[in-house]
Amino acid sequence: MSEISRRQAIGAMAGGVGAMGMAGTALSAEALGWDEATGAYTLPPLPYPPNALEPHLDEQTVLIHHGKHHAGYVKGLNNALDKLHDVRAGRDATLLQHWERQLSFHAGGHINHTLFWNGMAPSNKGGGGRPTGALANQIERDFGSFDKMLWQFKAAAASVEGSGWGWLVWEPIGRRLLITQMENQQKMMLTGAAPLLGVDVWEHAYYLRYQNNRKDYLDAFTNVINWAEIRRRFDAARA
Repeated sequence: MSEISRRQAIGAMAGGVGAMGMAGTALSAEALGWDEATGAYTLPPLPYPPNALEPHLDEQTVLIHHGKHHAGYVKGLNNALDKLHDVRAGRDATLLQHWERQLSFHAGGHINHTLFWNGMAPSNKGGGGRPTGALANQIERDFGSFDKMLWQFKAAAASVEGSGWGWLVWEPIGRRLLITQMENQQKMMLTGAAPLLGVDVWEHAYYLRYQNNRKDYLDAFTNVINWAEIRRRFDAARA
């Protein structure tokens, strides 16, 4: 297979990954670091300096989290796409299930982290506070109050078994907000739900500063939530 057709095959699969993970979030190919010329993903830069979320998220954790862990998901995603190309080319399904699982895990990790970084902002540049407008009204309708929603969000994230995420999502059939847990990078997410606000509760996200105090980390996280960005995702998801 030529290099051009190889890139086309990878790109087609990458489009499927994006559609699976970005429903309603209005994430662009650029935001996910998709490089059309190489037919592969690159690690997107942080939207702020690595020390900008201090004192709530420390610089060293952010640097390691982004530069090592998130970068690892990008590498794993590209590798899975390459291996699946090889599987198709050789028509040997022996390792098909393995690489499909790797695709799901690493694509989920890349998309989740892209949403995570862009869903935060420094406290003096839009982070923290409360949502406004239609999102605030929807939260009031679906949870009773912002405080009740935030309590459930933190409680759900705190009680994730092992490694995973807490998510505020838009459920399009019932046209309502829900809070869900996610195990690893992709398990338990509702099919069709648009992820709006996610908090990473893998230990690498908080262990350097908060040790095993996940609750303290979640309390700190609320001070850097970029509600303007979450509102943008909400508006896109319900359009």
